[in-house]
Amino acid sequence: MSTYLVFDFGTKSIGVAVGQLVTGTAQPLDAIAAKDGIPDWKPIRHLYQEWLPKQCIVGIPYNMDGTEQEMTLRARKFANRLANQCRAQVTMVDERLTTADAKARLFELGGYKKLTKGKVDSVSACVIFENWLEQGMPE
Repeated sequence: MSTYLVFDFGTKSIGVAVGQLVTGTAQPLDAIAAKDGIPDWKPIRHLYQEWLPKQCIVGIPYNMDGTEQEMTLRARKFANRLANQCRAQVTMVDERLTTADAKARLFELGGYKKLTKGKVDSVSACVIFENWLEQGMPE
């Protein structure tokens, strides 16, 4: 079974999900706190050792017109550090509109009370995985 760890980078919170190739779905895990985009790497390494993913996927934010922004560069830096910290293969994918999709899904499940920051970030990671699968899993 091919397992993937998926990350939705943020400066205060990094959403995490575990995706399964067999089912084509992902489940949100607890988001990891970050300080100005820098996480505590210990829980991330622990997740990597626990799930032993085939690879990690990091969502990279772009502007709607496809141009880069400051967060694009910061997310790439996180992806590179993730590769070094876990000695993992990391794939970077376009994450445009994943947060809006995640908020809509959570709202359907329970209204505004479900829209906590950590939940939104980790459900965004699920959406990133699903979009990656729909794109034909470019590696």
